Amino acid sequence: MTIAHETTFSNRVLAASQVINWRNLPVMILLGIGAIFMLLPFLWMFATSMRPASEAYQLPPSFLPSRLNFDAYWAVLDSPIPFLRMYFNSFVVAVATTIGTIVTSAMAAFAFSRLRFPGNSWLFGFMLLGLMVPPALIVIPLFFGMAAAGLLDSLWSLILPALASPLAVFMMRQFMEGQPREYEEAAFVDGASYWTIFWRISLPQMGPPIAALSIIVFTSSWNNFLLPLIFVRKFETMTLPVGMVALSDNFGSLSLAAIMAAVTMCVLPLLVVFLIAQRFIVESITSTGIKR
Repeated sequence: MTIAHETTFSNRVLAASQVINWRNLPVMILLGIGAIFMLLPFLWMFATSMRPASEAYQLPPSFLPSRLNFDAYWAVLDSPIPFLRMYFNSFVVAVATTIGTIVTSAMAAFAFSRLRFPGNSWLFGFMLLGLMVPPALIVIPLFFGMAAAGLLDSLWSLILPALASPLAVFMMRQFMEGQPREYEEAAFVDGASYWTIFWRISLPQMGPPIAALSIIVFTSSWNNFLLPLIFVRKFETMTLPVGMVALSDNFGSLSLAAIMAAVTMCVLPLLVVFLIAQRFIVESITSTGIKR
């Protein structure tokens, strides 16, 4: 039994050594070190949220708490700042923005990719100019527009401006350009309308870019700070990025554990979404370079 076990173990080590490309070992070591340094802030954030408040500023600092403590989480949930309400607002804005952006960008991409009308390429190029406009430049026109529409201090003021995304249209159009057109041409000959071709043929093939775009838009909306800071004043309509400022002012600098607990709860949905669907981002970004 012992000889057989040693033989099996040695075979496994030999097989593993044959799989590893030893020429890439220095690069793998550097990537591993970089990954560790990138994870350290998250580890410190989580550990600080789990340790007692008296240990948050101890010197020398430690990454692991002496004992697990959930008081900081209870302090955040029990504070005068409605953290759960802000959590719900962020979720509603992020989901509505994601669904709306997918719908508008897919329809615009289909129009730019499949419909032939005068000025198609010029209009698409003009739209791409929006990628070079900093968001801060359009805040004031948006503010007056939302004020005229009576949408200030509402979640609609955070959702509607995000539905027109040049980046989303660009990604969807590039993927759509790589789709085969034989089925669409056959359906068109059989009398199918453009809407039928879009809804039943083109859209079902766009799973990877839709998934990747959903993650990007959800993350961007969840972390958006500028628009909620200017358009929203009430706690009832405030989202987490702005609410964290109010929460930090409420606890002060002496409650680092509570602040880290709130940050941990804010980051957790993004980590879960990204870990589940990260491969779709790579597939979609790679497919944007495919040419017909």
